Parts: sequence; C-alpha cells; structure tokens
Amino acid sequence: QVLLVETGGGLVQAGGSLRLSCVASGRTLNGYRMGWFRQRPGKEREFVASIVWSTGTTYYSDSVKGRFTISRDNAKNTWYLQMNSLSPEDTAVYYCNTDPAQEVYWGQGTQVTVSS
Repeated sequence: QVLLVETGGGLVQAGGSLRLSCVASGRTLNGYRMGWFRQRPGKEREFVASIVWSTGTTYYSDSVKGRFTISRDNAKNTWYLQMNSLSPEDTAVYYCNTDPAQEVYWGQGTQVTVSS
C-alpha cells in the first residue's frame, strides 16, 4: 500500500519562504508525475505544481510560477516544494499526490499560513 506523507508547513510572514516535503513509501515512482495541490480557505482544491519523476520535467500553476520550485530526490522517494515570496493568498492546506490526483492517495496535508 502506498502512503504519502507531507511535512514542512508552518507559519511564515509575507515575503518569507518554506519548503514542503512529501515522502512516498510502498512503491517506486518511476512512470509517475508527482504533484502538489492546495486548498485555500473557502476554495476548491487546486493544482500547484508537478514533476515527472523519470525526467524531472516540471509544471506549475500560473499563480505560483516563478515563486515556487518543485524538485525530487529519487534515492529518498521524496519530492519537495520550495515556496518563496509567500503571500497571504498562499495560505492553504498543501497536499501531495500523483498528477492527476488519485483519491486513494490524499493524506492529511500540511498547513501553510502566511501572515501579512
């Protein structure tokens, strides 16, 4: 059984940075695109970024392009979301999943709160 666990959220001031991590246990990620999603207060869950595990090709939503960077560590079965220049609009619960997301892989998420 595959388990995805997100860590790294917290409280940060506007303009600050955070790095989220997601570790996958239970299977190899080759052949998958792994992603980050978020759910802002009162909004639907939305795509943030994803990375093709085998090639490292990355994709970003327009709202985070240029500020967030997704990366991976193949040996650790872990991928990251480096978030810079954070704004209060980035406040959300962040989740990792495959891209496209699969219901079975949604975890608890990690809360990111950006204060103004």
